[in-house]
Amino acid sequence: MNYQETTNWMFNQLPMYQLQGASAYKEDLTNIKLLAAHLNHPEKQLKCIHVAGTNGKGSTSHMLASVLQEAGYKVGLYTSPHLKDFRERIKINGAEISEDFVCEFVAKHKDFFEANDMSFFEMSVGLAFDYFAAEKVDIAIIEVGLGGRLDATNIITPLVSVITNIDLDHTQFLGNTPAAIAGEKAGIIKPDVPVVIGEYTNETQPVFLAKAEENKAPVYFASDLISTVFPSDLIGDYQFHNKKTVQQTIAVLNAQNEFKVSDESLKSGLLKVVKNTGLQGRWQQLGTNPKIICDTAHNKHGLAVVMHQLQNEKFEKLHIVLGVVNDKDLDSILPLFPKNAQYYFCRPDSSRGLDTEILKEAAKKYDLSGEKYASVAEAFATAQQNAAKNDFIYVGGSTFVVAELPLN
Repeated sequence: MNYQETTNWMFNQLPMYQLQGASAYKEDLTNIKLLAAHLNHPEKQLKCIHVAGTNGKGSTSHMLASVLQEAGYKVGLYTSPHLKDFRERIKINGAEISEDFVCEFVAKHKDFFEANDMSFFEMSVGLAFDYFAAEKVDIAIIEVGLGGRLDATNIITPLVSVITNIDLDHTQFLGNTPAAIAGEKAGIIKPDVPVVIGEYTNETQPVFLAKAEENKAPVYFASDLISTVFPSDLIGDYQFHNKKTVQQTIAVLNAQNEFKVSDESLKSGLLKVVKNTGLQGRWQQLGTNPKIICDTAHNKHGLAVVMHQLQNEKFEKLHIVLGVVNDKDLDSILPLFPKNAQYYFCRPDSSRGLDTEILKEAAKKYDLSGEKYASVAEAFATAQQNAAKNDFIYVGGSTFVVAELPLN
């Protein structure tokens, strides 16, 4: 199979949370342990930083990769989901895995995948570990897919574990209280491995402390420990806590004396995240006059910060292109959106995309008014046609919506 056929097979033949949602979630690590053994345990050859959290884990992972690249290391980066191309998930020093490596890996192990009912995510994790080991990276930044305790990435023993924050998201798998979700995320805390916590609340801190104590893992609360926050080319307001998390993680890594990152490399890495890693969709500006911003924030915690930043912008009229997936709690996110905007409701091109009529009617309850459109492209084009040069266009609500935009 060529690359397109290979990735189509991966997407279509096996459960994939990005496309299917709940039915793709697996509740144990049996399969990934089986796959790791089949691949001769590439994960045991890697030095890693493991990053979990409700929001910010992607930005934090990319920042860490950029900083370590600036320090001169060969850095593997595994993240999810992708926006345009599957290969965005697996990079070394910002360069995506080759199409040939993906094709050869799947062809070589396809019979095993089918015989053992491997999920899309399990295959992807196995591919990333295999690739990073084959390429002999100095360090790999591994982002958790969903949760932590039962995530396929959780077979690694990292140098540092990182948990960015906790909010109510994916409650059908992780629990419906912050403490329950914190318990799932804290599942990445390993014996004697230091853990950095980005943000905490009175409800989540005891969970982290208990799990850390159980594992004799030193715990660092970045929000309390970091007082000076360095600037970054990632300019979303929510990056404030992510930068603190990264700075504390680098401090812990430096203290281990295995990797050395100077303040100059730290500052430089934070300023070159997009250049070094290719990260997209985080308060990303796509145009001026009118100013166009897109963002992948999609739950209450993330959208609250983004909407606050949006309200601080100066514009004559606000246009919002909005689409969501069908498992989103609309009553938690729609109240966050400004009423003084023209809305362009759309459905992202995904089987999980929420019907525009349902979204429009739900939005009406919160006095958010606008028209519905057949696609993200049509909604975005109409917003551009309607907007004057002093207006502002915001596009978001879902990673899937941002993925359909012309980002480059």
